[in-house]
Amino acid sequence: MEYVYLMLLIGAVIALCIFINRITDKLKVPSLLLFIGLGIVFGLVSRVTGLMDNFTDYNLGNIVCSICLVFVIFYGGFGTNFKEAKPVAGRALLLSFAGTALTAGLVGVGVWCIFRLLPFGGIGWVESMLIGSVICSTDAASVFNILRSRRLNLKYHTSSLLEMESGSNDPASYMLTVVFTAVLAAKYGIQGAGAMGAGEIVGMLFSQVGFGALFGVGFGFLGIFILKRFAFNMGQGGTIFVVAVALVTYALPTLLGEFTGVSVLAGNGYLAVYICGIMLGNARISQKRDCVHFFDALTNVAQMLIFFLLGLLATPEYLIRPEVLLPALLIFLFMTLIARPVAVTGLLAPFRAKKNQIFVVSWAGLRGVASIVFAIYAISVLGETALPYDLFSIIFVIVIISIALQGSLLPLVSRKANMLGDSDNVLRTFTDYQDETDVRFVKVVVGKNHPWAGKQLKDCVMPHEFLVVLILRGNETVVPNGQTVVNPGDLLVTAAPEFENRESFGMFEEYIGKNHPWAGKTVRGLGLPEGTLVAMIKRGGGTVIPYGATDIRPEDVLVCIKLAPPERKEEPAAPQEEISK
Repeated sequence: MEYVYLMLLIGAVIALCIFINRITDKLKVPSLLLFIGLGIVFGLVSRVTGLMDNFTDYNLGNIVCSICLVFVIFYGGFGTNFKEAKPVAGRALLLSFAGTALTAGLVGVGVWCIFRLLPFGGIGWVESMLIGSVICSTDAASVFNILRSRRLNLKYHTSSLLEMESGSNDPASYMLTVVFTAVLAAKYGIQGAGAMGAGEIVGMLFSQVGFGALFGVGFGFLGIFILKRFAFNMGQGGTIFVVAVALVTYALPTLLGEFTGVSVLAGNGYLAVYICGIMLGNARISQKRDCVHFFDALTNVAQMLIFFLLGLLATPEYLIRPEVLLPALLIFLFMTLIARPVAVTGLLAPFRAKKNQIFVVSWAGLRGVASIVFAIYAISVLGETALPYDLFSIIFVIVIISIALQGSLLPLVSRKANMLGDSDNVLRTFTDYQDETDVRFVKVVVGKNHPWAGKQLKDCVMPHEFLVVLILRGNETVVPNGQTVVNPGDLLVTAAPEFENRESFGMFEEYIGKNHPWAGKTVRGLGLPEGTLVAMIKRGGGTVIPYGATDIRPEDVLVCIKLAPPERKEEPAAPQEEISK
């Protein structure tokens, strides 16, 4: 019955996370921070009440978080609008690889100095570089969770720059983490735990990048070819196929070493799945909107699960120990105020980047879930007691501070640096932004007595904001122009601007039973209160757009709109002269 308790826990956590997400919108804090807090609180309560022992299964955490991270990274690539990002693609890739390596090196030096200055004892260079490697990547989920939720667009294609950099630098951080974990495994004499010599490490780096890119491009082309050439008989078959492509693209290059018998001959699965995501997301494939909705929900659940699990892995009393809290705070300050700005300035200055752009890009280097996942990987390989410090707790505290401080202040920093774009909307940098524009499609069925029947489109009286984009005529599809004649029986697909101010009205449904007082009446005979309107009637599996003479029948479902009461505004106090009059 243990799996039933696990299902109960997962369901309750997801439901709580959704409700918490509503709270974070009002508090103006990153929602991911509260997911971590929920995990910490749940773990603490469980341990106090004896419902669960201290959860420190890093191997299980590594498996679950790695699977979730695959979908997060894939969707990061899938959602990248390459046309918008193309002007800054070179700079973004430079920041992704050279910037990540430079940040890791600078942070490693800083970590070595910080531990030398603290009274807890110094650590070696490799141990310092491991912390730098784990924490050097910018977290895409954290950055764009904030940019999208605040609907911020940054000047000079900075949103696209951050999108590509944060989406593609996780593979670089992962490779560095694997390298220094392998070096430490050899140093500590941990056999069979990834220990490698210098020659094997160099070969592994080339293999990780080369095979990762090769498999990413190959499966990207293969996925596009199949989605364009084959029709899936089952519903949402295209979306399910894309999920399969993402999993296979990650798994095959990762397992290449086992298949060939050469351990270092393996590709970077995260790099492969990111490249594959970019190719699929920017291709004209069927069911793309369904894929966007599915992966949007899937990655949200994955992020909730990851951050909750990471909070569950954390032990609160460990996080506040001086040997954890003090190094974590100093490392964060060094990385945020020195290492990241130096790396960004050194790489963007040759492109004549604006100072305010460099400042915002430096500040937007949020640390997140990938850093903690990579820390869990290192611990699962080396063991919990091999390192001279608590790697998980230090990285965990750095991530919390980064999300809380950098994440919360990013909109303010962008505004103060005069980096907000005119449109004040970041959605254009995503390939799914078309589904979030203010244009919607409406169908119009032309009957025999319809005023448009028999007329050319140019003679049809319709609002200027309407555009007939398609005519479905039996089995024929017509792309119309002004001279196209509308025939009775045609189905017209029209485009029109969507109403955005949904806060000004509410919608409710009214089921009409046999004894309902509205049954048998017409819409105009209902005597609805002012501000209430019957917008639609659901009848027998279909939809009826009502007018005053429409009959209301038993078993109808009326969809009604009711205006929200206007907000009361206090009248300004009248001047003394008016009062005296």
